[in-house]
Amino acid sequence: MQGYFTELSKYVIAVLAMVYTLCCYTVLTGKLKKNGSAYVLQNIMIFFVQLLMFANLVIESKDMEYVFFYIFVQIFLLAISIMIPMIYEKVNRLLLTNMCMLLGIGLCMISRLSFRKAVKQYVIALVSLALTLFIPWALSRIRFLKKLTWVYGLTGITLLSVVLITGEVTHGSKISFTLWDVTFQPSEFVKIIFVFFLAGALWEKADFLRVALTAAAAGIHVIVLVVSKDLGSALIFFIGYVFMVLAATGNYLYLLAGAAGGSGAALGAYRLFAHVRSRVLAWRDPWTYIDNQGYAITQSLFAIGSGSWFGMGLLRGNPTAIPFVDADFVFSSVCEELGVVFGICVILITLSCFLEMLNMAALIKDRFYQLIVYGIGIMYIFQIFLTVAGGVKLIPLTGVTLPFISYGGSSVMTTMIMFFIVQGIYIRLQQEGGKVNDRRKSKKAARPGPGRRQKAGEQKSSR
Repeated sequence: MQGYFTELSKYVIAVLAMVYTLCCYTVLTGKLKKNGSAYVLQNIMIFFVQLLMFANLVIESKDMEYVFFYIFVQIFLLAISIMIPMIYEKVNRLLLTNMCMLLGIGLCMISRLSFRKAVKQYVIALVSLALTLFIPWALSRIRFLKKLTWVYGLTGITLLSVVLITGEVTHGSKISFTLWDVTFQPSEFVKIIFVFFLAGALWEKADFLRVALTAAAAGIHVIVLVVSKDLGSALIFFIGYVFMVLAATGNYLYLLAGAAGGSGAALGAYRLFAHVRSRVLAWRDPWTYIDNQGYAITQSLFAIGSGSWFGMGLLRGNPTAIPFVDADFVFSSVCEELGVVFGICVILITLSCFLEMLNMAALIKDRFYQLIVYGIGIMYIFQIFLTVAGGVKLIPLTGVTLPFISYGGSSVMTTMIMFFIVQGIYIRLQQEGGKVNDRRKSKKAARPGPGRRQKAGEQKSSR
């Protein structure tokens, strides 16, 4: 009987994930009015996905620890989905429910891989929520963020330099340090500071001189990361810079220059660093070097292939055979035990977060906050691309985490901060007189008439 339940639940979990994903894009396309029904349905899907996944873990392992952990996870997710809309009435519900869904998947998969790490991740997520809950409130009251441009830049460079000098070596890279038995990866937090720096430098004026100055500061960030051998983060910073400059200037020549510069930097990294050459070698022909450089990527491909469309079932696969599976290859473990269909849904859910951020950025009239939302969206989706594409052998491995799902306290906390910054900007600009127009309203309401244009002009002149 237990075997039947486990086998049937694989298909039910996949169907629930597909329904949830369909709700995401129904909201994005505006076909469902803003009446809350889609979000209620999504919360129901989250509840049942969590219930079935943890039920499988309990049945297969006979370990009652999973029952108690499930209760704590479910309370945590319900608190987010119920408490935050009560505190912030104008919160973006799509981003909120997606955050709950991804956090739930991550906590479940990490508990399957290592229960001790899952408990630690849960505690960090709980602390992160307690800290980030105040971000929207703070953004509604702080008025001097635009004036701290070079403070952001110097702070980011200083933090990265401290890690370069005093940091611990992890897998050949200096990316973290430990305080009071807690490991921090400052480059995760500097990503946010970096976005604020670029937005502060480019929101008012984006001429060639300003772009050149920001290029010099961004170059220092990237160089410090390269010297630290944290090449995945260096690539994220570089892409974030190029696309934020493109958004600020609208000049596609900067994009071409960035592509040329990035290609040259990639070639230089290949010649300078042995571990880069090793990863490129494993990417080009992992099967020839399956016992050495290609071991991790071949095990990742085996895991994805073994899972097929609907997975082998939780605790029925062998994802722990993949090195660093809980951090670098968690997507492969998801595909092996929950199926490729579920993995595709995870990708589409993260993509819907990015598209929602782009929609929000397009509707924000304040250039500074618009660039922040856009920059956060770019860095978020590009990190997901690096993780997933590296795990499926589309590109060489970069060693970055999958936000909300991979094990890593700094990653979870940073991504939660990013999401709540976006939420805070969205809430603040609605409270300041409708600077964000709801795209889900009818076209007639969204298109201002002559009277509305005149009123908007009067408000602008009064400022």
